[in-house]
Amino acid sequence: MTDKKPKALSRVDHLYLLIKEMAISFEFKPGERINEVELAARLGASRTPLREALNRLVAEEFLTFQQGRGFFCRQLKPREMFELYQFRSVLEVAAVRLTCENATEDDVQELAAFLDETGPEDGGRSSEQLVSLDEVFHQKLMTLSRNKEMSRVLDNVNARIKYFRWVDMDARRTKTQGEHRQIVDALQARDADLAARLMDAHISKRLDQITAAIKESYSRIYMAS
Repeated sequence: MTDKKPKALSRVDHLYLLIKEMAISFEFKPGERINEVELAARLGASRTPLREALNRLVAEEFLTFQQGRGFFCRQLKPREMFELYQFRSVLEVAAVRLTCENATEDDVQELAAFLDETGPEDGGRSSEQLVSLDEVFHQKLMTLSRNKEMSRVLDNVNARIKYFRWVDMDARRTKTQGEHRQIVDALQARDADLAARLMDAHISKRLDQITAAIKESYSRIYMAS
């Protein structure tokens, strides 16, 4: 029996991933029109695959498109971010309840071991590194829910709020790990109601908190340039 080799990325897939990372990190400034000619030259891309990659990112709401004007980087809008956090909370509260039902004792112990390996101190890590570890924790928990569709949707939401989370992590780096530990303790006790309440409190944000963090995000984006 021959091993199946991973399928090579198409040119469109490759461009999509490159431009997505640029959009996530706001290498394009919020509301900035994307110069397709310059971008094509920079990435060594021809017009057709570049356009296809850009259109995929519009569909996933990392970019916007205006008829007759072209592609633009998305804005960071307080209400939109607030709604994404609301959606993330609903998604992950449902997932943690499913995890209480579906995860084995070994599964939950592995999640606890991950927290032991990565904390509780931040180890001098950057906010970007801490957000990456935070995402891994939540993705592991989502995987234990045994719901692939919810996991796929969470990946999209996490990517769309990632820059905001880098900024937010500076204010939360001393709290995040402890909140993760409380959620895992509730999972070990098979207390779905407690795990759900803890997850909601861990994720939920008020609109004024988001507005203040977005102002800081804009400041960092433009300072970086």
